[in-house]
Amino acid sequence: MKNEDLRVGMTVRIHEKIEDITPKGEKRTRIQVFEGLILGIRGAGISKTMTVRKVADAGVGVEKIYPLNLPAIDKVEVVKTAKVRRAKLSFITDKRSKFRRKLKEVWEKKEKK
Repeated sequence: MKNEDLRVGMTVRIHEKIEDITPKGEKRTRIQVFEGLILGIRGAGISKTMTVRKVADAGVGVEKIYPLNLPAIDKVEVVKTAKVRRAKLSFITDKRSKFRRKLKEVWEKKEKK
């Protein structure tokens, strides 16, 4: 996938090459997958970066900033695409605002009935 095709709001799966050293002292390369939502893209050209956020076990949020031209990135898969109306989705990191929006939607649905 080309870097120009990535947009804010996409859920992506990033395959990253990681070099490990075994207890015997041997080097081995493995691929680690990081799946999350693109919160923002910044920069231009070779220094372009994207911020990807996922919610790990026990509700802990993990954010990683990837340079798009990083040689360690093996491939980027798009899992799903969402239409967003913001350039940066930093408000998603705040759980309280998300909880308030959900409550507001529930109240509106009850009032309509």
